[in-house]
Amino acid sequence: MGKNVEKGKGLIAEFKKFITRGNVLDMAVGVIVGGAFTSIVTSLNQDILTPILGLFGGTDFGFLTVTLGNGENAPVLYYGNFITAVINFLITALVIFCLIKGINAVGDRMKRLEEGSVKEQAPAKPTTKKCPYCLSDIPLEASRCPHCTSHLEEKMETENSVAVEME
Repeated sequence: MGKNVEKGKGLIAEFKKFITRGNVLDMAVGVIVGGAFTSIVTSLNQDILTPILGLFGGTDFGFLTVTLGNGENAPVLYYGNFITAVINFLITALVIFCLIKGINAVGDRMKRLEEGSVKEQAPAKPTTKKCPYCLSDIPLEASRCPHCTSHLEEKMETENSVAVEME
């Protein structure tokens, strides 16, 4: 029974960690914004596009129906509403596609600008130096040249002391 209590606490702690992660909150915000965006696109479709399309078809899609059978209780298929929903979906998909394409283009442009400014900002620090004996490129930290096997500290010290004596 003790393990079940510990397991329950672990499950609750794990759920708290999951629910407070940023991506879950971002997803919740996305769902809310998506709902509001859907109502905007639905209004665009129902209030503007469907009446315009109705001009070409001679009628508004929302009122296209087929009655199955006779009488007051006969079932009615509202296929005009279905056509409106399909058009609404296609418009929503097109708008989202255009938004994502635009956002990606802006992101790519910003990335290129950042890469360009980083290259211009700081030139790369040198990672090599010249051996004073054989003039080969060697790592900055090297105390001995791997090409001519000269001790670099001695040469550097003597060059520094000669430079100081000359001054």
